[in-house]
Amino acid sequence: MKIVFAGAGRLATNFALALSQAGHQIAAVYSRTMASAEGLARLVGSEATDDIGSLPHEADAFIISVKDDALASVAGRLAVGRQDQVFLHTSGAVPMAAVGTVGHHGVIYPLQTFSKERQVDFSRVPFFIEGSDAVAQEAARSIATSLSSRVQVLASADRRRLHLAAVFACNFSNHCYALAAEVLGKCGLTFDVLLPLIDETTAKVHHMSPRDAQTGPAVRYDENVIRAHEQLLADDPQLQAVYSELSRSIHQLYQRQ
Repeated sequence: MKIVFAGAGRLATNFALALSQAGHQIAAVYSRTMASAEGLARLVGSEATDDIGSLPHEADAFIISVKDDALASVAGRLAVGRQDQVFLHTSGAVPMAAVGTVGHHGVIYPLQTFSKERQVDFSRVPFFIEGSDAVAQEAARSIATSLSSRVQVLASADRRRLHLAAVFACNFSNHCYALAAEVLGKCGLTFDVLLPLIDETTAKVHHMSPRDAQTGPAVRYDENVIRAHEQLLADDPQLQAVYSELSRSIHQLYQRQ
């Protein structure tokens, strides 16, 4: 397929590179800054531009992968002169309607975390798609299935809940890693000592529910351990509050379920 990318960030870089390697033609890459557009364009053998108006007027799909608060604006400018084209955005949190009402519009959302330093294996990534009509939905499905066998239609309201779950599972967990690294730093240890623990914790939830995998003092609400930990955090009230609230949440969830 002939695909145009609006956006050259972390998701767009991984997505465009994977599509190019799968045999699709990335016809052009737009970014607000020319340096970013050129960086991605070089990887996929494409044309680069910082002018939306200079993008091709026809393609099998225009994939819009920009910040959520810029999505509607970029989609509106991209649609000028391309009213009959297929426009797909990649956001988990933004409704399909953000792309506008012109043309065939939809969503192609890969559920994964991305960085430019690591190339993602899309064959393991679930895709969630949505289309305003059969044309948009089929374009999204065709693109997604060229990379992954895990493709599912999901309405905007349900995709927002999925994105919320992903924030808990990914973003909040990673933030806890960062907090753990700060705690370790106070006793001269480096974060790598936690990696075997993190790897085993992650491996367990491939085979059991997160509830059954949960361990630690908060499950049984061991107050002696919890109070001792809170005392260690007395010089950092914010982190102490996070620890206390998470401990209560773990215990309450375990009791409720």
